[in-house]
Amino acid sequence: MGIRIHKPTTNGRRRSSVLTFEELTAHKPHKPLLVSIGSKAGRNAQGKITVRHQGGGVKRFYRTVDFRQNKYNISAVVSTIEYDPYRSAFIALLNYRDGEKRYMLAPEGLRVGDSVMSSKNKIEAKVGNRMPLDMMPLGTVVHNIELTPEKGGEIVRSAGGLATLMAVEGDYAVLKLPSGEVRKVARVCFATAGQVSNGDWRNVRWGKAGRKRLQGWRPTVRGKAMNPVDHPHGGGEGSHPIGLKHPKTPGGKPAFGVRTRTKKKKSNYLIVKRRK
Repeated sequence: MGIRIHKPTTNGRRRSSVLTFEELTAHKPHKPLLVSIGSKAGRNAQGKITVRHQGGGVKRFYRTVDFRQNKYNISAVVSTIEYDPYRSAFIALLNYRDGEKRYMLAPEGLRVGDSVMSSKNKIEAKVGNRMPLDMMPLGTVVHNIELTPEKGGEIVRSAGGLATLMAVEGDYAVLKLPSGEVRKVARVCFATAGQVSNGDWRNVRWGKAGRKRLQGWRPTVRGKAMNPVDHPHGGGEGSHPIGLKHPKTPGGKPAFGVRTRTKKKKSNYLIVKRRK
């Protein structure tokens, strides 16, 4: 996968780039796995904005991705590598021997025609294969990791993401996550071998606001440019400082570098080393 830089023919293209999508196959998505979901635009049931900067965007269908991959010991062949408008990573369409088709997150290096399998037993830890963490060799790079057994992958699912299996001790496996955090996960939890595809996604330069609007991002206004009634940073004359010792959210909570994890969270004991 590569990145193509636009020629500076216009102001919007002067600092923009796009992915080349060389790995994708020229096929339409599998219709039975498409779902139409409405856009909430960051609003709750009362119509009030609870998540800012969301709205608009192009119309798109949601691809039903199988994060559990619970068809055990049945090999599947990769038929297509496709773009997914709802996530940064690519997805792969699997054709199982029994005729069923499912989408999975496409790891880096997976190609059309490759065979993958999910098993509760120890199998080859090649790219795309899925098995419990305690069945994998130490040092294996994994993604789409379960936190609760049989619930499906919940972490390390975005483009270029990877976690490293560092140890298996007692009932837990020790993983180093992309954030740098070292965490324990139940050894019976499943994970997929390999790194998530489309690692160059984070290097794309959008170039202009219009490309972000097509993705559903609405404009972000600085708090210091607002009135006091709208934001803790608001008020004053001209380009003034925020007038507070520390930055705050619109709701008044500390922001930017402040730990937000609940101190009494039940899973705190599973964190061996916090991220930097």
